[in-house]
Amino acid sequence: MTIIRQQSLFSIQELYDMEPTQKYEAIISAINLDKIYHKVPKKSRLGAPEGLNDAAMIISFVVRYVERIPTIKDLMKRLRDEGSGVASLSTP
Repeated sequence: MTIIRQQSLFSIQELYDMEPTQKYEAIISAINLDKIYHKVPKKSRLGAPEGLNDAAMIISFVVRYVERIPTIKDLMKRLRDEGSGVASLSTP
């Protein structure tokens, strides 16, 4: 079995020293989200309306993973309750 070592984006100490919104911004800016944005076009009349901000939803899922939020329902509750510090992040 081959072991692949990945380079870390940040040291653990750097992440502990950052404020949550700084942490999210640093992580999101280090990831190339353009490929994801182009894979998620809304061309169907089924599902969520086209007026939704797909970029914000993708970033919310990244934050969900980082914060270990277990369910989409919990993510939505947290975004509503906290006034969404994630919404202040810039999206392309």
